[in-house]
Amino acid sequence: MIAIYARQSVDKKDSISIESQIEFCKKEFDETEAYKTYIDKGFSGKDTNRPAFENMMNDIRAGQIEKVIVYKLDRISRSTLDFANIINTFKKYNVEFISSTEKFDTSTPIGKAMLNIIMVFAELERETIQKRIKDNYYARSKKGFFPGGTIPYGFNRVKTLIDGKRVSVLQPNPEQVPYLIEMYEMYAFNDVSLGKISDHLNENNISAPKGGRWDSNKISRILR
Repeated sequence: MIAIYARQSVDKKDSISIESQIEFCKKEFDETEAYKTYIDKGFSGKDTNRPAFENMMNDIRAGQIEKVIVYKLDRISRSTLDFANIINTFKKYNVEFISSTEKFDTSTPIGKAMLNIIMVFAELERETIQKRIKDNYYARSKKGFFPGGTIPYGFNRVKTLIDGKRVSVLQPNPEQVPYLIEMYEMYAFNDVSLGKISDHLNENNISAPKGGRWDSNKISRILR
């Protein structure tokens, strides 16, 4: 049986659709041949933890698949190490691998080298994107932007204009800041345990984040 594997990370205008990927793959064989499609929509190629991909690999190990066809190599994986392990599994079970838009013969040394080169650049692209995102977060944080997530105890999130853009920033919460300072002082200078700090706050009727009572875990998350 032939396996067609298609993956799409997110719905984007410049991202080829699952349907189009499958159509490209179908050009590689006579449709009278038996085939099965494996589709992962909304999953990244940075690892192999994808439901349909795992099902396909299980079918390969069960001896049900003779050929795997993808639109591009990076549909399988963007990690060089993962890709190498996948190719080794294909070899072990005598599975032919075809990329419908990148014509390589995986049985030749040159073909293997070209596949590895392409995957190296695919991983480089992923790492470059990740670095760009991190750099962007760092630059925004330096300007005082709040990147999102849980608002830390002792602060409020407010909207403001920075460089002509409406963004979120953190401002001290005047009611919580004194308790925040007290927690740090008790822990850092008086060697008070987390449990005793939470007891102290509860005894003084100081509300925990989102209401409720304090405990060691809540204190630990704040002091980390």
